[in-house]
Amino acid sequence: MSKNLEGAFWALGTTAMFAIAIAMSKMAVQDFHVLQILFIRQAVIFCSVLPSIVRHFPNNLKTRHPFPHLLRLAGAFSTLCISLWAVSIMPLTTVVVLMFSTTFFVSILAVLFLDEKIGRYRIASILVGFIGVVVVVRPSFASISEATSLIVLFAAFGAAIAVICVRKLSQIDSTVTLLSYQAIFVGVLAGIPMFWLWTTPSMSDFAFLIGIGAVSTVAQWTGIHALRLGEASLVSSLRYTEIIYATILGYWLFAELPDMYTLIGAALIIGSALFMILRERVKA
Repeated sequence: MSKNLEGAFWALGTTAMFAIAIAMSKMAVQDFHVLQILFIRQAVIFCSVLPSIVRHFPNNLKTRHPFPHLLRLAGAFSTLCISLWAVSIMPLTTVVVLMFSTTFFVSILAVLFLDEKIGRYRIASILVGFIGVVVVVRPSFASISEATSLIVLFAAFGAAIAVICVRKLSQIDSTVTLLSYQAIFVGVLAGIPMFWLWTTPSMSDFAFLIGIGAVSTVAQWTGIHALRLGEASLVSSLRYTEIIYATILGYWLFAELPDMYTLIGAALIIGSALFMILRERVKA
């Protein structure tokens, strides 16, 4: 099995975890501030890497490339805040679809900064997947303000920057180092406003918020592993499958019934992802 193919399978698991996390966040944001959800999420991620930090301190916090880490943290923080805010006012599937523009930003940035080569088959697969996205979101654009959509697209660009930085850093720094920096610094940024925004949750709510952090932790680990194995443009392209999970969760949890456009678009998205995986298997 080639590294690209192995990375593709890890990426598919990552999209499932992220879809579950964002659906849980959509439920939680009705009662808690976005930054409180983000703060608890980061605290859980930090706890997951704390044993490794203590065991290998301070070596696993050392890096020779601080700027890519800072750039990644800025992209990740803006993306997390905006996406959590967006799901509170927009349908789950719509937010996920708009975030798919990350794929195009990643493809461009990967060519510019990672010297990746994107062949015609991968370009065709990305375009087919995006056509599927357009088909799914087409009925909804009339009800979404242009400003809100542009803000979510800005979050997608921030996510693309984070992906490129992780791809570069994963070749030189450990997974623990990558997760530690994000957990600490994003957690601190989200934690400072807690002096004014904190709402004390019940035991069940607190367990639910920790669950968001746990699912997000798994997604972070698998996502970094996928980028360590596969090319950034390939791994990012497989994010299209997240719309399938989001549609299922949207219907199950929020009674957002998929329509004909969603079904047609989903078929195109699944087809493009499967084609990309099969293409990598042939190359292997």
